[in-house]
Amino acid sequence: SALASSRAYAADSGGYKALVCVFLFGGMDHGDTVLPYDAASYNKLANLRQGLFSAYGVGSGTSSRDRENLLLLNPENAASFGGRQFALPPELAPLHALFEQGDLSIVGGIGPRVQPTTRSEMDANAVALPERLFSHNDQQSTWMALGVEGTRLGWGGRFIDSAFQTGAAGDPTFSAISTDSSPVFLFGEAIRPFRAAGGSPIGLDAAEKTWLLGGNSRYDEVRQRLLAHFSKGTTTSPNIFERDFLAGRAGGVLTGYEYRRARQGAMPIATVFPEGRLGGQLKTVAETISVRSMLAANRQIFFVGMGGFDTHNNQAGDLPGLHAELAGGLSAFRDAMVELGAWNDVTLFTMSDFGRTLNDNGDGTDHGWAGHHFVMGGDVRGQRILGDIAAPDPDSEAFTSSRARLIPGISVEQYA
Repeated sequence: SALASSRAYAADSGGYKALVCVFLFGGMDHGDTVLPYDAASYNKLANLRQGLFSAYGVGSGTSSRDRENLLLLNPENAASFGGRQFALPPELAPLHALFEQGDLSIVGGIGPRVQPTTRSEMDANAVALPERLFSHNDQQSTWMALGVEGTRLGWGGRFIDSAFQTGAAGDPTFSAISTDSSPVFLFGEAIRPFRAAGGSPIGLDAAEKTWLLGGNSRYDEVRQRLLAHFSKGTTTSPNIFERDFLAGRAGGVLTGYEYRRARQGAMPIATVFPEGRLGGQLKTVAETISVRSMLAANRQIFFVGMGGFDTHNNQAGDLPGLHAELAGGLSAFRDAMVELGAWNDVTLFTMSDFGRTLNDNGDGTDHGWAGHHFVMGGDVRGQRILGDIAAPDPDSEAFTSSRARLIPGISVEQYA
C-alpha cells in the first residue's frame, strides 16, 4: 500500500482525465462478438454452435454470421496469433472502424480469478477458484468491486479516493457519476457516486419550475424557502436514521441543484447520439464532461449500464440489435469527445457479468466465465488484441471441462 501511494504522489496529476465504464448486464457472448475468421477456426465454431448458426440463417449468403459478411480485424500484432484471424459482426461496424483507425483495442479472455488457472488444475482441484462463479449478482459485484455481492467498495471509487488524496481529483463531489444506478463500482472510502440518471438528477420541481408555484416574482420567496427547507440537513432528533436520511437528502438537493445549473450553462453538443437508453446515458456523460471546469472536477469516473445480454434463447434475434445499439452509442461518444477536444483525455471500456459458454443450447448460450472487452480512447494504443482470443476448441486447456466456459487468462484486477 505504501509503495502504491508513493507512486501515486509521484505521478503527473495535472490536466483532466476520465474513465467511462459501460457495463453490459446479463453477460455478453464474447464468442458471438469477436468471431474467428480464418476458415479452420470459423468452421469449428460453426460445428459447435449448429443450432445458433442455424437460427442466424448461416449459409444463406445474407446472414450476419456468414463468414463473407464478417468484418475482418487487422491488428498490428497479428503475428502473435499464429495465422488465426478474427472479425466483428456487421452490427459492430462503427467499432470495427475505430479499431482500424487505432482508437480502439480488444482485450481477450478477462475474468475473475484468484491465480493463474488451467483446465487440468481445475479438474485436479489443485487451484483456488473465485467465489460463486456463474452467478449474475455475485459476478457483477466481482467485476466492479473484486468481491461477491456485499463487498462495500468498488475499484472505481477507490481510484477516485486515491486521486482525491493526492489532490488530482479537484472537487470530489462530481468525480464519480452514474447514469444507471448507484453501483458498488463507484463507492470509495471517502467517495460516493452522484447519480445523473435520465439526463439529470431528480430535482425539486416545485422550487425550480416556476409554473408549478406561479411565474410571478411574488412566489420567488416561496421557492427559496422550499429549497432551504429540503436542503436543511440538521435536526435535533435522537434517531440516527432520521438524521442520516435528512443529511443525505440535503446533500442530494444541493449537489443536484449545482449540477443542473452547470449543465444549463453548457454549450450544446452538436454530435447526435442514437435514440435509446444507452445513447441517452452517453450523451449525459458527454454533456457532463463538457462542464467539467464548472464542476471543478479534474478526475472523473462514469458508470453507464446497458442490459439485455442474458441470451439463453433467441440470441440471433436479440444480440444483433444490442450490438448495433452499443456500437452506435460508443461511436457517437467518440465523436462528441473529439468535438469537445477531450478525446485524448478520456478512456471508455466495457465490462460484463461474464462471457458465455462456447457450446450453444439450441438458440442461445448459457452463463460462462471469461470474456472479451473493448477499450477505446484517443490516448489508447489501438488496433491491437491484448491477451488471447482462444481458438474454439472445447477440449483445450483454455476451456473448462463442463460446458466449455472460457478460463480467464487476464484477471479483473489486471484489467483495472
